[in-house]
Amino acid sequence: MPLDDILFEAEEKMDKAADHLKQELRGVRTGRASVGLVDTLKVDVESYATTMTLKELANIAVAEGNVIVIKPFDPGTLKDIQRALEKSGIGINPQSDGKMIRLPVPPLSTERRTKLVARVRELAEQQKLSIRNARRDANKAMDVEKKAKTLTEDDEESGQKQVQDLTESYCKRVDGMVEEKSKEIMEV
Repeated sequence: MPLDDILFEAEEKMDKAADHLKQELRGVRTGRASVGLVDTLKVDVESYATTMTLKELANIAVAEGNVIVIKPFDPGTLKDIQRALEKSGIGINPQSDGKMIRLPVPPLSTERRTKLVARVRELAEQQKLSIRNARRDANKAMDVEKKAKTLTEDDEESGQKQVQDLTESYCKRVDGMVEEKSKEIMEV
């Protein structure tokens, strides 16, 4: 495998890890209501005998500042949606009136904010591990190519430096996302 392909594959894996973290952080609660908190929530729909995301089943909007309003396309899925929200662990009790569900987002306590920041750091560390694994895989691939004599020692050395630079760049990107989300969580 040529060096360019190895580098491209490593960068692709690192990019996927960073994008995954970005999606995960959307679901972490802050002090204000956001549809990102629930739109990717998986809902087991008994009447359809399948699992779907909430945004596939309902209109989701923020009303009155701190209330998320969920209006199902099919009223028969309301109970399934409510069950999924209760199981989700977001810490908000859904209020149903038979036609729609309201999620009043209460202000976060300092203790809860601290726990959420710790959770964000935990999610980030998982993705940093993925980034470092991509670096390891790229370095192994370069080593294999060097042993097969399709890659010179100089090319391997240069490739390892490029992979290390990519790793540092993506780790900084992850740290930036954590910093931004932590600041958003701690904001009163």
